[in-house]
Amino acid sequence: MKLQCGKFQLDLSRPRVMGIVNLTPDSFSGDGLADSTARAVAHARAQIDAGAELLDLGAESSRPGAVPTSLDDELRRLLPVLEALAGCGVPISIDTYKPEVMRAALAAGAAMINDIYALRMPGALAAVAESDCGVCLMHMQGEPLTMQQSPVYDDLLGEVRHFLAARVAAAQAAGIARDRLVLDPGFGFGKALENNVALLRHLPAAMPPGLPVLAGLSRKSMLGQLTGRAVGERLPASLAGALLALEGGARILRVHDVAATRDAVAVWSAAHGLV
Repeated sequence: MKLQCGKFQLDLSRPRVMGIVNLTPDSFSGDGLADSTARAVAHARAQIDAGAELLDLGAESSRPGAVPTSLDDELRRLLPVLEALAGCGVPISIDTYKPEVMRAALAAGAAMINDIYALRMPGALAAVAESDCGVCLMHMQGEPLTMQQSPVYDDLLGEVRHFLAARVAAAQAAGIARDRLVLDPGFGFGKALENNVALLRHLPAAMPPGLPVLAGLSRKSMLGQLTGRAVGERLPASLAGALLALEGGARILRVHDVAATRDAVAVWSAAHGLV
């Protein structure tokens, strides 16, 4: 299985680690770098040195309760960092749902768009269809400001699967080739603890078949609920979640702690004959 990301083609026959570069001032995980382009670029390069095979840059918070960021602020935080990372050697993904940001980021060299709204915003499909970037389509119930207030599902696995299948169909109808698509079940996005655990337990049943899966559980509140640990103490739980996601078929892990995750993935891969 290969994923087309602009000039990159990722071989997903083995798991890949995506390092998070958070350019917001209000990150839930306390690693926001909105105040300094230099620090953000240094962090991104440190993620690569630690073994990240992709980077995910986000300049608007999508934590539960987050207030939307203006277009100007998002671009102001994002573009200098993206431009400074040109030629860094790994695909750069941009975590955004705004078509204007997608177009600007792709013009500046981004290789992937990671959209929590799964290209539902007007103009989003067209913004990425015109390129050859990779696209991550995520499931989310509601929107960040209110999504965790009262998430309710009649059939969690079926609803996630049907939503993602519909977004895949919409993307393909817009001219986005299937080999450019990766799917994210959206852990923590409009989901109660029992929903997140059910997704982790039954991940294959929640995902349309035949497409790679990206999983992002790193430091999330579900891990705090399960362990009682504060955000900065959730590395062991994050690694456990990452390995369970791999068991469920995930091939890209979006994480804060790249080096530790790479070590865990190395052991998992050896045990599965993927070395």
